[in-house]
Amino acid sequence: MSTPEVGQPIADTTAQATSETTVTLSELKGKNVVIYFYPKDNTPGCTTEGQNFRDLYAEFEAANTVIFGVSKDSMRTHENFKKKHEFPFELISDPEEAFCKHFDVIKLKKLYGKEYMGIERSTFLIDAEGILRNEWRKVKVKGHVDEVLEAVKAL
Repeated sequence: MSTPEVGQPIADTTAQATSETTVTLSELKGKNVVIYFYPKDNTPGCTTEGQNFRDLYAEFEAANTVIFGVSKDSMRTHENFKKKHEFPFELISDPEEAFCKHFDVIKLKKLYGKEYMGIERSTFLIDAEGILRNEWRKVKVKGHVDEVLEAVKAL
């Protein structure tokens, strides 16, 4: 499977999400889709990013856009994280990294001098026709969700 490229259609893939839902990209045609990948539930940056998407959710919805957060956390952890922070969107659980690898977000990271493979904070914007329109890699949380919303409104 090749890495998605801006301006190209996204290859179809399916993943399990919270609220006992299954997300299949091809079934989302007709809506814009924001998929944001984050390292771990209940960590400061990941919590802030989710809350920022939550706080602007109505504006994304008004722009015909659905949002999905993705990490390798378990479904149980995701359900608790979603409930605790009242996220109005679903979280995709990807412990096998299939969805992450589909978007090429598993990268070599360093923490306290140790190297490991983990999720690089990234966001993808897919238009209503299933075309990748924007990608943000190595995301810094501050101001990011506003930037994504502007890109959605520009579609």
